[in-house]
Formats: sequence, structure tokens, C-alpha cells
Amino acid sequence: METVLLSDSIRQLEAAAQLIKDGEVVGIPTETVYGLGADASNEAAVRKIFAAKGRPADNPLIVHLADFSDAVSYTKNIPALAYKLAEKFCPGPFTMILPKNERIPYVTSGGLETVGIRIPSHPVMHRIIELSGCPIAAPSANISGYPSPTSAQHVMDDMMGKIAAVVDGGQSEFGVESTVAAIENENTVRILRPGCVTAEQLREICENVIIDKAILNDIGSDEKVPSPGMKYKHYSPKADIVLVESSFDDFVRYVGANDGEKVYSLIFDGDAERFPYKFLAYGDNDLAQAHNVFQKLRELDEIGAEKVYVRAPSSEGVGLAVYNRLIRAAGFEVIRI
Repeated sequence: METVLLSDSIRQLEAAAQLIKDGEVVGIPTETVYGLGADASNEAAVRKIFAAKGRPADNPLIVHLADFSDAVSYTKNIPALAYKLAEKFCPGPFTMILPKNERIPYVTSGGLETVGIRIPSHPVMHRIIELSGCPIAAPSANISGYPSPTSAQHVMDDMMGKIAAVVDGGQSEFGVESTVAAIENENTVRILRPGCVTAEQLREICENVIIDKAILNDIGSDEKVPSPGMKYKHYSPKADIVLVESSFDDFVRYVGANDGEKVYSLIFDGDAERFPYKFLAYGDNDLAQAHNVFQKLRELDEIGAEKVYVRAPSSEGVGLAVYNRLIRAAGFEVIRI
């Protein structure tokens, strides 16, 4: 298959929407990362997503809609809290797990009776949903397990010859996937995957916010999970990633004792002038680190790194999302000094 690179002109967005209506898969920009978009109600089209990514079939997909009012067409028994959360966080980098109806096939939901619903804010993704008239299933547009793509070129690198087209909508704004939350009752939500909508922000709407154990801990491959990103090794480059929790001075000493020709570090911007070994920097605050982390993991492969020591970010605010992506990239290998 020839993979065509499309611009964000209206004519080319119409072409992308037609491909989706025809049952094809298209790489689409969102404000979080680029997604592999297909008609979520079309089983054959959804199976093409799994084939292109090499993704396990029990890993559910998120369904993207133009407006939260459209959720009634694909879900049932929507709780009142969902409407309150949607009013605050939709459109944006936020996904809610809701009971699905028969219009969402089990291949899309990973065999579950629930489905993740998201209203993206990226104008290109939003326009393609409107033009196609389809609910769009769109997991990250990377080879399964590899760092998520934040540019059209990343998608072309991973998906050339596997999908029909990629729409170039510029660099992703947030750089990590959406926050995924399950509503447990009218006063409680559980964060299943952290993102740029934080626990602190959710507490402004909901009294009880639970951080699921899978965010910071490995879980069994036989467990059913309602959200992507909860099991399997994710976000990992070819290089061996090791997450290091330490002070800057201890980090320097540890890397020095383990340095080698193809050993690199991923550090904070403010550390760069004092760091004597090979490195890339990925930001000085949680938002910058979220924006940069996947780009930097891909760059480490490009420069031939084989071992990478990562200075661990904070696990507060958006930092929890960055920490979650890095601990999974490291296969839960963490050095604490």
C-alpha cells in the first residue's frame, strides 16, 4: 500500500474523511499525539488498525467524537458526573470510560462492555470527524510498544506502506496521550491513565479521585483492562531505558560509574551545563517534559543510543503522566538512590 502524505487544506481533509468512510486507516493529528483513525463502528476497518500497529486485540481503543452530545449514540446509561466532567474538560485531552451500546463492536472495545469516549480539540481532527460522519477510533499512530508520534513524520516513519494516508497537522501540543478516567459513582473517578488533565484538576469537579495501581505498577498480562496504556510494555525506544530517582549529584555519579560508548542520559534542561556525559535534555517543567518526552526517546534511537539513564521527573501534576510513560518505557526498571 502506498501511504499518501496529506496537508490540512479543506480539500485534503475531505479526502482523508472519505478514506475513513471507505473503511481505510488514516494517520490524524490530535492535540495529544497523532492517532491511527478508522471508523470505530466498522469491524473490518478497526482490525486494520490492530494489524498496522501490531497491537494486542485485548487492548481497547478510544472513540473520538465531534461533541459530547454525540456520546448518546454510542453509549448508554451516561452518569450525571460524566456531563459535569465533559462541560469542564471537553473538548480536550480527556477520555471517559462509559458503558457502550451495540453500535460499538467488541473489537473496538477490546471485548469489554465499556468504551473510552474523547472529544478532541485539535481543529484538524475535529474537522475530519465532522466530514466523515463517523465515530473515529484512534490509538496512537506508532508501532505497538514504540514511543508515540508527535509529528506527521513520526507516523510516516512507523506506518509507511501500512495505512492509506497521513494528515500533517503540525506538532502535537501536549505530547502525551489523554487522561483516561472511569466514573465509579457520582462522587468518585479513577484515573486509569494520566495525562494533561491532572488529578488536581479533576478534584475541582469530583470529590474523590483515585490513582489506579496500574499507573505506577506492572500488572498481569492476563488481566482485562478498560483503558489503553495499562498493561504491556509501552512507549519504549530500541535503546534500553533505565529510570533513575535521585538528586542531580547522585545521578551524575551513577551515570559516571556506568558510562560507555553508546550510553546516553535524558536530563532536565537546567542540568545541561553541569552534566559531563552524553545527554539529551527533555525540559525543566512537567508541561515541557510531556511535550518533549516522546520526541527525545525517538531521537535517542536516531543517534544510536543503546543504554539510556533517565533522570526521573516529578510525579505531581502533569509530571505523573511523564513518569508513567517513562516507567513503562523502562519496563518498570527503576534505580532509586
